[in-house]
Amino acid sequence: MKNILNKLFDHQTLSYDEAKNTLIQIGEGQHQAMQIASFLTVFCMRSITVAELEGFRDAMLQLCRKINLSDFNTIDIVGTGGDGKDTFNISTLASFITAGAGIKVAKHGNYGVSSSCGSSNVLEFLKVPFTNNESKLQTMLDKAGFCMMHAPLFHPAMANVAPIRKGMQVRTFFNVLGPIVNPSFPQNQLLGVFNLELARLYGYLHQNTSNNYKIVHSLDGYDEISLTAPVKIMSNQGEELFEPTDLGFPQCKQADLHGGGTIEESAKIFVNILENKGTPAQTNAVLANAGLAIQTVKPELTLADAMANAKESLLSGAGLKVLKTLQALN
Repeated sequence: MKNILNKLFDHQTLSYDEAKNTLIQIGEGQHQAMQIASFLTVFCMRSITVAELEGFRDAMLQLCRKINLSDFNTIDIVGTGGDGKDTFNISTLASFITAGAGIKVAKHGNYGVSSSCGSSNVLEFLKVPFTNNESKLQTMLDKAGFCMMHAPLFHPAMANVAPIRKGMQVRTFFNVLGPIVNPSFPQNQLLGVFNLELARLYGYLHQNTSNNYKIVHSLDGYDEISLTAPVKIMSNQGEELFEPTDLGFPQCKQADLHGGGTIEESAKIFVNILENKGTPAQTNAVLANAGLAIQTVKPELTLADAMANAKESLLSGAGLKVLKTLQALN
């Protein structure tokens, strides 16, 4: 690690092999906490390269507990987090609405690091079961259409990094890795990123894949469709820029999307929206992301039809039924 740190401190970048091997060594507990913190800090101060990101991703996937859900044609709907916008759990809610529309969702997520309430925080509070048992995950997908891939259960080698990240209380490259290291290797992905530079990096990593994917970034900094500004969408089909009205929704204000200050408040917002008691801005943001997720899995649908499917899932109570079915399985 000393040589790697000196190289980084000399403003050099890592090769694919250096990045991959270093993260494997960290996962295997070969380095001290102070060295790991220094390593993470470097990437808080400069952009990560494609080679570094690819190396880190492959290290995480090599070390993870792999799960086979290939029979379900799943999608992961996930953002990098760390956008500093303090929103409610938009992508998680979109996952439930998407599942209610008949799409199987295997969501990779974790506790909040730079925010007070990550996807795992709110789902744990709502008594959604967490497991790394393949059979149980398959049962959840079969009965509810959704399973939570709680990251610590699938990336045990990263346990020694968790307290360092929590202590740093800032976004690290692990935020960037989260959406691309789902241990069930979903065939479809809706990935939210907090800046255009990262969207490009994700695009480079995904350009040779046969999976269906969409990478989204709202131009005012959200790692999802916020409807507060135009959104850039990169996919297998190319790049497009949409205004909120292009997606069938009015533009909203950033203040309309603020989340709860506590896990309890976040959970209340979560259930309210599933019960169709959310504000128009909250509901529209969730439907926009769910609609895009549905179209990712079913590219034959027009965007308008996909959004209509999402709305039907909410209004019919199908999205809420996903939550209740999961709670009954706990």
